[in-house]
Amino acid sequence: MIRVLVVDDSPTMRMIISRILESDPELTVAGQARNGKEAIALCRKLNPDIITMDIRMPEMDGYQAIQRIMSESPRPIVVLTTTQSDRELGTSFKAVEYGALMVLGKPGGLTTGTRAMEDLKAQVKAMAGVKVVGRRKRSAERPRMVEPIRTHARSDSEPITLIAMGASTGGPPALQMVLGMLPENLKVPVVVVQHISEGFVNGLARWLNETIRLEVTVAANGMLLKPGTVYIAPDNRHLAVGSEGRAWLKELPPVDGHRPSVTALFESVALHYGKKGAGVLLTGMGADGAAGLKAMRDAGSYTIAQDEETSIIFGMPGEAIKLGGASDVAPLKEIAGKLKSMVMN
Repeated sequence: MIRVLVVDDSPTMRMIISRILESDPELTVAGQARNGKEAIALCRKLNPDIITMDIRMPEMDGYQAIQRIMSESPRPIVVLTTTQSDRELGTSFKAVEYGALMVLGKPGGLTTGTRAMEDLKAQVKAMAGVKVVGRRKRSAERPRMVEPIRTHARSDSEPITLIAMGASTGGPPALQMVLGMLPENLKVPVVVVQHISEGFVNGLARWLNETIRLEVTVAANGMLLKPGTVYIAPDNRHLAVGSEGRAWLKELPPVDGHRPSVTALFESVALHYGKKGAGVLLTGMGADGAAGLKAMRDAGSYTIAQDEETSIIFGMPGEAIKLGGASDVAPLKEIAGKLKSMVMN
């Protein structure tokens, strides 16, 4: 049985979240807290397996609580938020910098759609099994910038002209690390599909813009892909790339159960870029992107899967490796260096 601590200043929301979670026989709510101070105290007393954390609360907010918990008694934390400004401004993603594993939208109520409730339960169960490490408390005043990695050019492969990345559960911090280690003057565009709750993609782009050196934007239909810019797929549409170097958004059925789908993106790169494309499949539940990475490798693209040790969830990269889609398997910190070498060739 997975024991959950639910933290939210709203009694109604605590009740809704608790009922949804406890509708799964593998989940039980060990306790409820109204603010960050109560969360810290109950964390010590109850030793829960995982915490769902609100951000905006009286006395002590979620950011402060996450920092204290991750420095004193680290455990998996999933942030739940409904605040529209948080979604648009990306402020919720600051919780990831303090140690939270992911940010999800709160359920709208007990009448929330079945898929949304099942997704919340699935994410909580998946995150409960993640091994987390303690983090020192640090100031929130300045965003963290990762030092760009320096490598020597490789001479054994054709240079790439486009990088495509896919991620799901645990993806935002993984993307932040890989993208943050690429140079500001990167000579190719980067296209990204990140599975994320609806309404959060603009906030994700804004948060990345504030914490890495590359420019980050949400892709628009027909947008010309520029070097040194990261393009993230918007809600509910597949992101594809064309031979003319533009982004195309498609309202086609879900692929691998998702829209946007990593496989849909990777297959378009395989078709139009072949040996000049690079594909990166990062942490995530399920198998989306595995078949797409295999298509890229078959077309001659350079393909990387994140290794099991550094993946929060090894589902997507693990499936790609099983299919033979990864020409390289690497720890998270080494991926940027490999990409830079290919671009510099």
